[in-house]
Amino acid sequence: MTFGARASIRLGALRHNLKLIRDLEPRARIMAVIKANAYGHGLLPVAKALADADSLAVARLEEAVAVRQGGVKLPLVLLGGVYSEDELAIARRHDLEIVVHCGHQLRLLEEADDGNVIVWLKIDSGMRRLGFLESEVKDAMARLGRCAAVRELRCMTHLACADDRASGMTERQFRLFSELAGDFDGDLSIGNSPGVLGWSGNIDAMISSGRAGRFWIRPGIALYGVSPFPDGCGADYGLQSVMQFESRLIAAKVLAPGDRVGYGGKWQAERATTLGIVSAGYGDGYSRFLRSGTPVLINGRQVPVAGNISMDSAAVDLGPEATDKVGDPVLLWGEGLPVEDIARHARTIPYQLVCGVMHREPAQFID
Repeated sequence: MTFGARASIRLGALRHNLKLIRDLEPRARIMAVIKANAYGHGLLPVAKALADADSLAVARLEEAVAVRQGGVKLPLVLLGGVYSEDELAIARRHDLEIVVHCGHQLRLLEEADDGNVIVWLKIDSGMRRLGFLESEVKDAMARLGRCAAVRELRCMTHLACADDRASGMTERQFRLFSELAGDFDGDLSIGNSPGVLGWSGNIDAMISSGRAGRFWIRPGIALYGVSPFPDGCGADYGLQSVMQFESRLIAAKVLAPGDRVGYGGKWQAERATTLGIVSAGYGDGYSRFLRSGTPVLINGRQVPVAGNISMDSAAVDLGPEATDKVGDPVLLWGEGLPVEDIARHARTIPYQLVCGVMHREPAQFID
């Protein structure tokens, strides 16, 4: 038994979510996104558990190498692409598909003698982050088509506002991407988690357009059971929470009315109560931005955080009749206490919370 905060990762829930997403878009190929340590869930165990995906995607070369060295053979897309001859050589050695999103990367491929690489040309359809602008796409396609290093060319774009169902941006991006792809007969990819869950009609229209290439969706946060939308939670879509972030009670003491708690004394007891100390703090990834009132779950009931989160601990108001004792388990978020709700208390997004788990105590993987 550990008394530190620990993430329990439910791989069965992960596979359930993959199947649910596949059932939503059965004609699409799935590129499962496992960047940032699989959104905090554990890069290699998650990669192995997603064996039924059609491919995997990471952001950085180091992540890709770790996946390959871990024995995972699925097609693997490097979303950030490569930036030097050495990185291109590593990508070739590990049979990576690479994204090309700027002129520097395009020239790198043009200067390569050979390469036999599958390349995803990234089109900027409105995100204004990475990708070729509308005026640059035709030339980039032609140049990559002439590259000896390129075995196959594919195209992708990224949705900027798909988590806002009222925004007209997503419709415009689908339309522009379809227009820019034109007569291109290779594979296309559009549709992150909010795109898949909120814009299935647009995806279905592109799949049904009669193009020769395959269509890929790229779910990320939804694979982990988390809703990409600002309201609700993953369970609203049939998703199951993959991460259970848990700790234990390490102290309990009686407070008198007026007692102040923690750094700065930001919380004051309004009545005689029992204060519990939980072994979880911002050093574990339990954010300093979580405010008093944030719920945790202990012995079947929700109790509120009391005062500022410390590096290694958090105080909670157990209530005047509490019988909780040292060693009792505490759920910080997971099934029964959605991380989406906790994120709203921190005034952030759930992505940041799950990605921020520090794993000071090694994660436990449950099949």
